[in-house]
Order: sequence, then C-alpha cells, then structure tokens
Amino acid sequence: MKTPKAESPTDRHAALVQNLGLAIAEGSLAPNSLVRLDELEVQHKVSRSVVREAARVLSSKGMLASRRRFGTVVQPEEAWSLYDPQVIRWRLASSRRLEQLQALNELRGAIEPQAARLAAERASWDAGSDLVHLAARLWSAGQRGDQEEFLRLDVEFHSAVLKASGNAMFSQLHNLVAEVLTGRAEHGLMPHLPDHEALQLHVDVASAIQRGEAGAAHAAMSRIVQQFAEEVGHIWSEHHPAAQDSARQYPSRQAGESDGAPQRPPSDSRSQRSS
Repeated sequence: MKTPKAESPTDRHAALVQNLGLAIAEGSLAPNSLVRLDELEVQHKVSRSVVREAARVLSSKGMLASRRRFGTVVQPEEAWSLYDPQVIRWRLASSRRLEQLQALNELRGAIEPQAARLAAERASWDAGSDLVHLAARLWSAGQRGDQEEFLRLDVEFHSAVLKASGNAMFSQLHNLVAEVLTGRAEHGLMPHLPDHEALQLHVDVASAIQRGEAGAAHAAMSRIVQQFAEEVGHIWSEHHPAAQDSARQYPSRQAGESDGAPQRPPSDSRSQRSS
C-alpha cells in the first residue's frame, strides 16, 4: 500500500486562499472584521509563512487590508477586484449567486452586443467565416446534448466575437465572460438541452458579422444576453421556490433588443457579404 503523499506548502497555501476567499465572498468573514493570522495558523494547521502569503494574495485582490496598529481587516465588496476570475468564482459559489450572475450579465449586455456590432464592421472575411463555422459546431453540440463540448464552444464563440471587435479592451474581457458561462453550468443553472432559439441566435450573430450587418449582429447578441437572464431566473426559481419573487425580477429587456431572426439552419453566407 502506498503512503499518502504529504501536502506541499503550495497546496496548503492554495487551500487557505480558497477557504478564506470563499468565506469573505459568503460573508462569514464579515466586512471590517479583524482576521487574526495567529489564529489562522492554528485553525488551518499551517505555518506563519503560508498564512502571510495567503493574506498577501487576498490583499492583492482587495479582499483584505493591513491596517497599522490594528491588523488584517476584511474589506467591503466595493474594494474587491471584481473582474478577477477567482473573485468571480468565489462570488458565484456564495449564497448570493443569482445577484452575481445578474451583475455579470448586465455587464455583458453593455459590452457584447457592441462587440458584435464592431465585429460586423471590422472583422475580416476569414474571421467571419470562422465564426460561422464555430456557430455550426455549437449548434451540433447543442443538438446532441453534449454539454461539455457545448460549454467549451460557447466560451470560444463569445471570446472570438470579443476579439473580432478589434477593440483590445473588449477582447481582454473574454475571461470574465468565460467565468459567467462556466459558473452557470457548474452551479446547475443551465438547461440539459440548449434552447433552440439560443442555438439559432448564435448562428444569427455569426452570419450577421460575416455579412457585415452591424445592426443585426447587435440585436442577436442582445437577445442572447437577455435569454441567458431569463433561463437563469427560471431555473433558479425552480430550485429555490422561496426566492421566486427575486428570480422573476432578474430578467430585464434592454432597449433596442430584438426578438431574434427567423430560425434557419447554419449556412455560409459568403455570397451575401457586403463590402
């Protein structure tokens, strides 16, 4: 029988960062409360250096702060690095998951439709063709019910649209969108089979970008973001009946959003691309 491998200092550090980050995000370590580093050593059975390094990492994310003559203090949420992927994951793992998804999706609604519009105006023909091909693969994975492949392609699709916008600042938000989509799946807020309209809308976005139709690309992406909110609110209310009223308030239609184009199978619209 093999002797269990001893936990390394790196593993202990990562575990402590994870535990403290989750506790702060949940609120069990309340804002402005004092965190005693010596107590963490005893509680988690780690060395002082591991505790100090964990505190340093959380301080870099705005979740802890060292105050002279007082000690290490939990920071309020407005001080956190809210775009940090790890902070996003901790907030999604908390009991305030729906609120976090709403905030993230509102941010998506402000950015992704505009990114799709810019992509239609700026993307090369090859980039547009790649998006159409990606949308077709996404459609196929959704129709097969392959959730793992669907999620992977969905993240790739939205990242590709942000990149195709030609705006480097939009492009760097791809990790944020990936955390939203992944977190939704990991926390059971995704339907077993993707909605047919959602599959079609991804095709509509790609086709509009390929054809250079900025308004259509913006409208289809706006509807994708809105439908995300509707599905999350519906699934949440099914699993949390007591929170049904707040879930009903989650979806909100944005001004100028379209109900989506008529359904059609994925197709290459090469001949329709505008100059």
